[in-house]
Amino acid sequence: MRKTDLIKFKKLFESQRSNLLYNDRVIREDFIVQEEEKFDEVDQATTDTEQSMKMRLRNREILHLKKIDLALQRVEEGIFGLCENCEEAIEMKRLQARPTATLCLGCKEDEERKEMLTAVGRAPKSLGNSLRV
Repeated sequence: MRKTDLIKFKKLFESQRSNLLYNDRVIREDFIVQEEEKFDEVDQATTDTEQSMKMRLRNREILHLKKIDLALQRVEEGIFGLCENCEEAIEMKRLQARPTATLCLGCKEDEERKEMLTAVGRAPKSLGNSLRV
């Protein structure tokens, strides 16, 4: 991968990381329930639903932040853009579409086929269980 591409991706990751950390502060403030939002059962149900959606968003952002941190680490180690499985270069189109990708398209397709054959593969990934830290 060209040095200019690496610099571009590093700036992208740093920008995304900064935005996620800023959003974290905003979302934390949104979790505070105001007294005027607790008038009756309907208001409480609405507030609970909103809190649940905010929590799901927060969980997704945490998982994305971990992926960004891993991508930045891969940039620093000089292995960004290489497939973790076959160690071949990940196609630039794939990296442009999904910058945190760690597998080339062929290896990712193989992984997804294997996952669909097991019950574990059908489990939601938004909890981050499949991400190594």
